[in-house]
Amino acid sequence: MAINVKELKDDAIINIQVNKTYYMMVKGLLYYIFNSLGTDDEKKHLSLEHVAKEEYMDLTDYEKSLYTITLLLAEIEKKAKDDNLYDDKKILELGDEGYVDPMLD
Repeated sequence: MAINVKELKDDAIINIQVNKTYYMMVKGLLYYIFNSLGTDDEKKHLSLEHVAKEEYMDLTDYEKSLYTITLLLAEIEKKAKDDNLYDDKKILELGDEGYVDPMLD
């Protein structure tokens, strides 16, 4: 027996509100997925190149996840830039006057 489900229309475009907390959650998810590639920087670089070059349907489920969350984060950042929602922030480095080790703060 067939069931009824809801599905977005093919031409649907949805505008959502994203606050900084959600943005940081998405950014953290991308960081987690990216670090799941391992510790080999060359392997990470090659994986990113592969994801960027291949057709979406030819990617593995893991690669699709990386691609999708990257696009979401990029769209959030583009909209934030277009709407002038960034603040300039100075990040002190080790050796700078006033530097506090973030692990101790």
